[in-house]
Amino acid sequence: MKPVVIVTGADLAPQAVDLLKDFDLVYAGKTPDEDCLAGLCRQHQPVALIVRYGKVGARIMDAAPGLKVIAKHGVGIDTIDVKAAAERGIAVKPATGANAAAVAEHTWALILACAKSVPTLNRRMMEGHWDKPTHKSLELAGRTLGLVGFGAIGERVAQAGNAFGMNVLAYDPFRKVAPAGVTLCSLDELVAAADVVSLHCPLTPENRNLFGREMFARMRPGAILVNTARGGLIDENALIDALRSGKIRAAGLDCFAQEPVTTPGPLNALDNVVCSPHIGGVTADAYVNMGTAAARNILSVLSGVTCH
Repeated sequence: MKPVVIVTGADLAPQAVDLLKDFDLVYAGKTPDEDCLAGLCRQHQPVALIVRYGKVGARIMDAAPGLKVIAKHGVGIDTIDVKAAAERGIAVKPATGANAAAVAEHTWALILACAKSVPTLNRRMMEGHWDKPTHKSLELAGRTLGLVGFGAIGERVAQAGNAFGMNVLAYDPFRKVAPAGVTLCSLDELVAAADVVSLHCPLTPENRNLFGREMFARMRPGAILVNTARGGLIDENALIDALRSGKIRAAGLDCFAQEPVTTPGPLNALDNVVCSPHIGGVTADAYVNMGTAAARNILSVLSGVTCH
């Protein structure tokens, strides 16, 4: 019998399936919960998991004593109990950089939608209004873009910012050197100077609700906030108040504190919010890149060699 890999989703790119041809792949479905995943682990005793949806904690790990590696089908590993995995000798591997282009492009879609009021103007025109005499968009050239987190995605966002003629600041405690056109600075310096703040950092217990009332008070009046990282980085109630007061000009959000969002809430009632359902990294190309990266990470751990 082939060793088993459980995929916490309904599918995997054919290219990734081909890489894992020596394994039996078991799919957990579109919305697997803890009971489902624990049951599948007890039944199939996998050597590896590919995490697309759902959370993986100690209970799931303990249901598969032979589990060696948990590979994320993406970058953020906040849905995996990394501490529990380390205690059990299970490697946790993100697909670093696999969806960087996709998320960076979506970040700019949200920045531009906010700066140019695209959704609001589209709705107004559909209602029969012609707002040219009264509308003023925000011009980005010469303004400051602040990136909170400066990894593969942040670097791509910065390149576009440079192309738009923006001054680019970045805060990342793990970076000591930045490429030409980007200035590393403290978080306080960034939020005080930036006209557009874009979040690209992982969610940790230390930075949950990093952008709350205190941070909004320190931001430039009329700044734009964009989040294509993790919803838990923002205190949504504080953001709603900042948007209503005009302290924040607009927000572009691809992720939320609680997902999925299936019931309209206070954010949906605001004209200066642009939302998308956590699909920044969901493109045909990224789907292949994330799947193959996860597969290679599994092969690397199980073979004991580095896979490039």
